[in-house]
Amino acid sequence: MKFFKVLFIAGVAALSLSSCNDWLDVNNDPNTPTSADASLNARCVYMQHYSIASYMIPSSNTAYYCGQLATYTGGQQTAAMNWNLGGSNRANNAQQWFLVPVGGNLPDLYNQAMEQGAYHYAAMACYMKAFGFMNMTDLFGEAPFDEAFGAATNPKYNTGKEVFMGCINLIDEAIELFQRQQDPAVTPLSAGDMWNGGNTDKWVKLCYLLKARWLNHLSKKATGSYKDGKYDQAEILACLDKAMKSNADNTIVYHEDNNSSTWDHEGWDEPVDYSTLYSCIGMNNNRLFVSKYFYDNLTNFDGKGIEDPRADKFIPWCRSVKSESTPAEVKWSPNGLWRRSLGVDLSTNIISNGGPYPSTFAIKMYDKNGNATDKEADAVSFDKIGWICDTKNEERKGDTLYVQGQSGSTGYGAGKDMLMRRRSYKGAALDESALSGVFWTRPTSPTVVGSYAECCFIKAEVLFRQGNKGEAFNAYKEGIRAHINFVNDVCKMWVGGDASLASIPSFAPMAQADIDNFLNNAIGTAGDLTLAKIMTQKQFVVFLTTEQWNDMRRMDYDPAIYMGWHKPFMYENTASYWTYCPQGKYPRRWNQASYEKDYNSANLLAIGEMVPGAYDIPAGKDGLWYLSDQICTLPVWWDSTQE
Repeated sequence: MKFFKVLFIAGVAALSLSSCNDWLDVNNDPNTPTSADASLNARCVYMQHYSIASYMIPSSNTAYYCGQLATYTGGQQTAAMNWNLGGSNRANNAQQWFLVPVGGNLPDLYNQAMEQGAYHYAAMACYMKAFGFMNMTDLFGEAPFDEAFGAATNPKYNTGKEVFMGCINLIDEAIELFQRQQDPAVTPLSAGDMWNGGNTDKWVKLCYLLKARWLNHLSKKATGSYKDGKYDQAEILACLDKAMKSNADNTIVYHEDNNSSTWDHEGWDEPVDYSTLYSCIGMNNNRLFVSKYFYDNLTNFDGKGIEDPRADKFIPWCRSVKSESTPAEVKWSPNGLWRRSLGVDLSTNIISNGGPYPSTFAIKMYDKNGNATDKEADAVSFDKIGWICDTKNEERKGDTLYVQGQSGSTGYGAGKDMLMRRRSYKGAALDESALSGVFWTRPTSPTVVGSYAECCFIKAEVLFRQGNKGEAFNAYKEGIRAHINFVNDVCKMWVGGDASLASIPSFAPMAQADIDNFLNNAIGTAGDLTLAKIMTQKQFVVFLTTEQWNDMRRMDYDPAIYMGWHKPFMYENTASYWTYCPQGKYPRRWNQASYEKDYNSANLLAIGEMVPGAYDIPAGKDGLWYLSDQICTLPVWWDSTQE
């Protein structure tokens, strides 16, 4: 992507935050750039990259609270899947990747842009500050806001309400600034905008969507004006009227898999071109299996027996050979070469019993004397055995039915296409061991910043709450249609770049007849529309984003709302997890990052007096509210009836 060509230069200049007003200015060193040397466009590209990363990294964890994904890896994702809240977040990543590379540049971007009359860059600063801090309050509840990025080395905390309302004010300012006319002599936004190419109309629509999204978070509040922190349905609908009207208005970041020379020097030392979810999930073994809850809603939504045409794109596939023992419910590609995963039932003991055990592709090798050998160097020939679970646990040997969602890569992974081969022989990858990956976690999977489909679902929810089921159904159906069309357009792009993918169901574009059948016969009617249908279908639109978790918190994890959802078996049957999330409570926030607790503890302690419920949970070490074992069950401000 052309914008990444300036990313490294931007990073060098943008992170040099020393003042231009000190004595070194007498003899400026041309080889040591300062903050003033960073151009608006270079700084903006750099900040946009880390704005995405700081949101998507937490999303790769919060999605596991929602019951749609299973993993075998251990660590943070497994803890989140099981509701083991003692070790289930990526707090340091979430805060550092926003506060340092994005936040550290916000004052300079805004001030320099306003001085130059580059109002669209100033709008971008307002947008990124609002977006970043709203993510902070979604995750942590309270955050330093008023004193952020100033002189204070230990900035004071603001309440969740103060942060929330501050972000609403910032997004309003961004809308106003994006609509101002810039002097033609200043740097155009198109020179530094890798999201919307400088199209301010799209930016305004995105800002209105975010305002509607955030105001809809207040659904537990009393009805009234949003300016008073109340649930304002009229304002939400007014914002949606000014937001996206079709997929053409979406803000989508498209990624490349070219293993460019521009690497991320702030975080994980990886190429900046590919998607963050590929880095967090897609490139890693066994981090993504789909759950039965997810699988069932894709293959038999509302019990209609009609498969969602997105199912093949969202559920992993592997190359395989059908046998007499293959269960009848397993789906195969028309050419018989690909097998689709079944869903892992998280309401059973499968996790506690060692599953889903990851499959390996087995071969049997022979030396020059025809004897079997385990050493590839000694082998002169081999037989392909196929997928096995190499475990002594007999119950887990059948876990080959669960296909992991690991993705391949032509750039970073140096593969020959987008498929992941799990086995090679003497340096040659075996096609028979291929995995398809899934739609969201490939290196070139698009990052959806804001979409028309989400607009439709917010509208459907609000109209349904108002009792207008007819218009709510129209918005609900249009949201499903818009998302299906978006997914299909991406599939067409992938197949257009590599025609060999067209025979693989995970990539092949959907047939219009299947789309029409699903929309007309599987999603219900205005007469039988429920909030459950709206919110369950919305999860496919906001999947693998923090907004997915935000919605589940707003709905109090209600199984009557999320069709087929249930608490994890591991949580319900592991008493040690109840230390952090007692029965009857739910994951509501993340624990603060370690450095906040270590170095800003006085301000954390002080804000506790203004956090309703902070002293109703058991105190932690030294009586500190924020060190409570149950801190992750404390609702953030918008997720409560608190004034």
